[in-house]
Amino acid sequence: MAKIFKATTAGSLPKPNWLAETEKLWPAWVDSGDSLIEKKKESTAMWIKEQEKSGIEIISEGEQFRIHFVHGFLETIEGINWDKKTQMGIRNDRYVVEVPTVTDPLRKAGSVHIEEAKFLRSNTEKLTKFTLPGPMTIADTIANDYYANKEEMAMEFAKLLNDEAKSLCEVGIDIIQFDEPAFNSFLKESTEWGMDAMEMAIDGLDCKTAVHICYGYGIEENLNWKKTLGDQWRQYEELFPAINQSNIDQVSLEFAGSKVPAELMRLLPDKEIMVGVISVVKDHIETAEEVEMNIIAALDHVEKERLIPCTNCGMAPISVETAKQKLKALGEGAMRAEKRIS
Repeated sequence: MAKIFKATTAGSLPKPNWLAETEKLWPAWVDSGDSLIEKKKESTAMWIKEQEKSGIEIISEGEQFRIHFVHGFLETIEGINWDKKTQMGIRNDRYVVEVPTVTDPLRKAGSVHIEEAKFLRSNTEKLTKFTLPGPMTIADTIANDYYANKEEMAMEFAKLLNDEAKSLCEVGIDIIQFDEPAFNSFLKESTEWGMDAMEMAIDGLDCKTAVHICYGYGIEENLNWKKTLGDQWRQYEELFPAINQSNIDQVSLEFAGSKVPAELMRLLPDKEIMVGVISVVKDHIETAEEVEMNIIAALDHVEKERLIPCTNCGMAPISVETAKQKLKALGEGAMRAEKRIS
């Protein structure tokens, strides 16, 4: 019998210390060449098995082949000068880093992630999901020294993402998820042109599409920002009406351990909702009972047929062991919730 709740993760999973630096957002690989490729495959296979063992129904490759969820896509894109570093604020100046710079027309010579997608598809019989950075988030993570403005550059990235997503669908990926944490940082721009870029990115795809909008990884800069948001985090209230009118199939949102009013899910009556029932902080590991209660609470606002238990965000910056325990709680909690409502 098919499960009611098909649990999944928002995307990234931690890299083991024999693959890359641990608990870092931009870790360095510990190897190179063919040996690194084999270690990436080994780590991906490990996480696929761990997800299946934990009862996760929609499997990702955990972004084990990528150093970062945005930069992993950008690495082979032509028009980017990786030697020209520009210091810029990320997520509306939440933190400042040096980033590569677009200096020429953007172009993609071939698929960036197709071999990774094939590896995922060939190593599980369950539903698969592959994550790509959204066009607005890319434009907020790389410097622009060529296009007229950030919007124009984002639209060019959307075209490249659409081409990439089509190739991933063709090799059997069931869901393509676009990660757009920038939507929560630029509310006005998100509805003015961010959603147009997203529509361009998903145009003509034969698989399901999703957009992931969270309050960021569980890193210090994001945690400090959350402390400034008050007793209710209502950013989704401005975004969800526009998203509900879009062609996106699924929406991933932050819920567990947050101050997001649960009733905001009601603004997405026409979408499947990946409800974040697992936080991505390193100092709290949910129990299966906590996950169950998060799911039950969400059911007051979204029908069970549209609810997909999920993590709030990616888990790249936390430890491997903590992530494994959180996956276990996610799978067991989803099972408990299903039994409770059956």
